[in-house]
Amino acid sequence: MKLYKGLVAATVEALQDIFVKNRQADRVVEQLLKSNKKWGARDRAFIAENVYEIVRWWRLVKYTAQVEKVRESEDFWRLAGVWQLVKPMQLEGHEALETLPEWPEFEGIDREVVNQRYAEGQAIRKIAQSIPDWIDLTGEAELGERWPIELAALNKTAPVVLRVNSLKANIETVQEQLGSEITETVPGLPEALALKKRINVSGLESFKNGFFEVQDAGSQLIAPYLDVHAGMSVIDACAGAGGKSLHLAALLRNTGSVLAMDIEHHKLQELERRAARNGVTNLTTMVISSDKVIENLSETADRLLLDVPCSGLGVLRRNPDSKWKLKPEFLEKIRKVQAQILENYSKMVKKGGKMVYATCSVLPSESEEQVRAFTKRHKADWRFVSEHRTSPAQDGFDGFYMALLERK
Repeated sequence: MKLYKGLVAATVEALQDIFVKNRQADRVVEQLLKSNKKWGARDRAFIAENVYEIVRWWRLVKYTAQVEKVRESEDFWRLAGVWQLVKPMQLEGHEALETLPEWPEFEGIDREVVNQRYAEGQAIRKIAQSIPDWIDLTGEAELGERWPIELAALNKTAPVVLRVNSLKANIETVQEQLGSEITETVPGLPEALALKKRINVSGLESFKNGFFEVQDAGSQLIAPYLDVHAGMSVIDACAGAGGKSLHLAALLRNTGSVLAMDIEHHKLQELERRAARNGVTNLTTMVISSDKVIENLSETADRLLLDVPCSGLGVLRRNPDSKWKLKPEFLEKIRKVQAQILENYSKMVKKGGKMVYATCSVLPSESEEQVRAFTKRHKADWRFVSEHRTSPAQDGFDGFYMALLERK
């Protein structure tokens, strides 16, 4: 295996953008890969993998490299060099480098010291699993003995999963178009295909024609959990870019109505573009500009989806940089926001209607406990029907929670 300086330099540049300029890893990688047309598929794969994996294993790499505070360009170069030595031990299928190139940036990196530090780091969970102290403590406090297993699973690379859009195609057609050698079905999910190898799906004709969306298997369980039937009036009140809104529209077969709401206008604009591509005709969007918007919709929905803002600790496989950006204060604040949304938005459900409360967090304090507290406060008006949780360790899905409640 040979290292190319230009590709390592690009990796270093991306890491500086993520950790110094505080930019989102996926945006940084996307823009970087677009910036150089000369890079081939192998070059792009090298940059993307090295950036994401160094971000994922940031604490372990820093510990191994003996870099406490990463500030200067040379610190990032040192981490990138140490990672090349650590990578074959950390990731399957990577051959070991005989020796690091004799670049000035790699001067002073000693393989024996690296191996020794790496072995020491493996003995300390928060370093070996590369997680901030406070998240490790919170996870252990809330999940007990399940935490180490889930944490290890949250550090695996997430598979790319597609949801076939039943308004335009079926699973057989899409699998035939993409090839069964690169796709496989997902047990228990009738519209899901997992990719066996990474390809750029957004460039495919079948994607441009709206035959499928990229959506994790765990996320694909949420819309069906809402128990929608043709002709119903459905509100997705924290829609974001609307993956679940599109799924709901397809489950309704373009009948009834889906109202997708969010506080951010640009996300709803993106949803409108996606809906057009998907052939969805029963969806409208609305910006939540004030509490009045919610009050005006009191008792109008047969079904309500509340996929509330959360810590995102169930989707760390996809967003490894978020664990370094999350703060304990954010978690405290977001729990209050979740309770308020559940309290205020639930009024949009008609009597006899149902709602799903969902999070992409592995923490009960954002999920089960919120639902228990709500149903306790509203015993007279709401009935708890059921709940479901996906486990990154057991299912291989992202960590989602969903609860179905019925208004009496």
